[in-house]
Amino acid sequence: MHESSARTHLEAARASASERVGALTTEFAWLAGDSEDANGDDEHDPEGSTLAFERARVAALLADAESTLEDLERALAKLSAGTYAQCEVCGREIAPARLEALPATRTCIRCAAVARPG
Repeated sequence: MHESSARTHLEAARASASERVGALTTEFAWLAGDSEDANGDDEHDPEGSTLAFERARVAALLADAESTLEDLERALAKLSAGTYAQCEVCGREIAPARLEALPATRTCIRCAAVARPG
């Protein structure tokens, strides 16, 4: 993958992740606002557990989106430093197809397989 196409791919993924973070942040704020207006007695309030579940779900999705955004920022920094396609474990080149599928990946397929035995 050429640097210009890699940068375009990473920047598009970063924009998408950033939009997702924004949307989830808004949704979480809305749910937090709803919980302020709700009855504080979750045990007897049929909507209480639903709000708690939704807040937890959105919080988890937001954490994942923020992590993805951080990974993409790191990948862009590596691209600028000239180390984007280099495995952080073994130093070998990461296959272009792997970078296409997982633009923020930090390892080659061999090192990823060792890290997560299947």
